[in-house]
Amino acid sequence: MLITHDTRCALDTVVDLVNTAPEDGTTPDALPDVAALEDFVRKHEISDVGVLSEFDLSAVRKIRGRFAGIFAATDPRVAAGLINDLVAAAGTTPRLTDHDGYDWHVHYFAPGASVADHLAADCGMALAFFVVAGEQERLRRCEAPDCRRAFVDLSRNRSRRYCDSRTCGNRLHVAAYRARRKEAAG
Repeated sequence: MLITHDTRCALDTVVDLVNTAPEDGTTPDALPDVAALEDFVRKHEISDVGVLSEFDLSAVRKIRGRFAGIFAATDPRVAAGLINDLVAAAGTTPRLTDHDGYDWHVHYFAPGASVADHLAADCGMALAFFVVAGEQERLRRCEAPDCRRAFVDLSRNRSRRYCDSRTCGNRLHVAAYRARRKEAAG
């Protein structure tokens, strides 16, 4: 599956956005205020965004939950419906652009769109490409029992199980190794 630069940026953005949500009652929201949203926008180089407000923060949190539903969907029809709703509500206006030194690419958000509509349109379309390609199962959640972070499995054989093999994957492999050693010794 060919993933263009702008699609990859949108995928990274949507994964990071979904992962800002508290996983349970013990973890804080990683988008607690407008300043955190401004940092998120700056980190992900989200273009054409004006001054952000509490309204923007609330709207972004709302679409974050809708994106989480796409990662949780096991049926492509369900994922497609969720994506269609997100993209339609954003009032998409596809247009070609070559800003900031990048080659031609498509922006799906309307000029002057809110940050929430911008994210819904661009990130929603990036996820739509996976459903269209029959690759929706690549939109996953970490299989580590104490982690439910979202990620996109871009491995050739669709075998990635953990959000990060150096943390979650390694931690589980070490625990399994120790359990085998303890069982062999005991």
